[in-house]
Amino acid sequence: MSTQPKREDLVAAPSRFPLREVLLFAALLLAVLGVYAAMGAAYSTRMLVEAACYAILALGLTIQWGYAGQFNAGVMGFVALGGFCAMLFSVPINEEFWGTELPGELGRVLLYAVAATLVVIGATRLDRLGVPKTLRTVIAVVVGLTLYLVVISLLREVTGEIESRAGFIGGFGLPAWVGWIVGGALAGGVGYFIGHICLGLRSDYLAIATLGIAEIIKAFLKNSDWLTRGTATVSPLPWPTPGPAEVGFTLARALYLSVTAVVIAAIFFLLHRAYHAPWGRMIRAIRDNEVAAAAMGKDINRRRLEIFVLGCILMGLGGGMLTSFNSLFDPNGYLPLNHTFLVLVMVILGGPGNNLGTIFGAVAVYIIWIMSEPLALWLMQLIVAFGEGAFGWDAPGNMDSRALQARVLVIGVLITAVLRFAPKGLLPEKIRHHD
Repeated sequence: MSTQPKREDLVAAPSRFPLREVLLFAALLLAVLGVYAAMGAAYSTRMLVEAACYAILALGLTIQWGYAGQFNAGVMGFVALGGFCAMLFSVPINEEFWGTELPGELGRVLLYAVAATLVVIGATRLDRLGVPKTLRTVIAVVVGLTLYLVVISLLREVTGEIESRAGFIGGFGLPAWVGWIVGGALAGGVGYFIGHICLGLRSDYLAIATLGIAEIIKAFLKNSDWLTRGTATVSPLPWPTPGPAEVGFTLARALYLSVTAVVIAAIFFLLHRAYHAPWGRMIRAIRDNEVAAAAMGKDINRRRLEIFVLGCILMGLGGGMLTSFNSLFDPNGYLPLNHTFLVLVMVILGGPGNNLGTIFGAVAVYIIWIMSEPLALWLMQLIVAFGEGAFGWDAPGNMDSRALQARVLVIGVLITAVLRFAPKGLLPEKIRHHD
């Protein structure tokens, strides 16, 4: 007698009603409405736009960490690259730079840098001509250091002239969304370079490497006054939608929010399709059992590199949108606490590997992050008023700064509670088991 199941027995079980998702998003909606009632429409809409930009960053991290198990501790660096491109492509053209001979001199030095790079790469291949590997390494190091000193000396001369005569090179005067796309592409390109070097490392070493690279990116942008104005900042940055001066703060922010909502919807749709496609199942198989996936003939390194680059692209895109909305590019403003740790908390709270949970976590955590300060200040004022009336206390003079620091305390308590009671997040990744 045959033991094969009949065709009618293979019907999938009916899906459950998403009660947890409905309750969590209903609570989130009530929180948003409460913020609107307490803080006003302009403030609350700004908060939602920033939360939406952070949701894009969190989606980039959740596909790296949740899909592939890659812990990227350098989110800040890719956000900064996206913000830099948003500034570079949208700021008006600086005629004081382009109207002189400086662009030609800068281009000449950059060509020298490209040629020097090719020479160093050629030196690393001398072993193919019969040169011993030890001698090849020595030659490559000596040639590399010599050419670096020559090129950096020429570059400093040109950039010094740019800073003294034009301030900085300015921008290209293009729409802001062009900078977003280029920012995502640049972040993906840097991620591709990093991935070739670092993806072979263990997860803890990968986190250390990406954190160090993020600091290098920030230091470069901060000290390249000729390119970014450094600590002097660049503002205002144009929006892709009508600005507050044209339609008012609330409506302008609402229009910007609609743009971010469309971008998130498109990203969510594409990631959802990819997650449930064979590509997504293969990525999760590599995450769960790399040896078994390799035994099945899967190209482990290529797939891991794909997912790392894709996550970096989303981080660059989100960073560009966030910088344009703030209308300010400040290299000092990119902080590990705000642009790496906070995104990590969003992913942990929502659930790594769950796109819907990541969006929920991003909005929820950002509301908590923003509202911690005014709520803490209100609570402190209430306690001080009671103490003054009942015990004659003197009110401290730095209550505002103390309330601001309450953000860190609240986020720390939040992440501790989540790791204790919901280690897989409030909306864990749904794993289908096939019998």
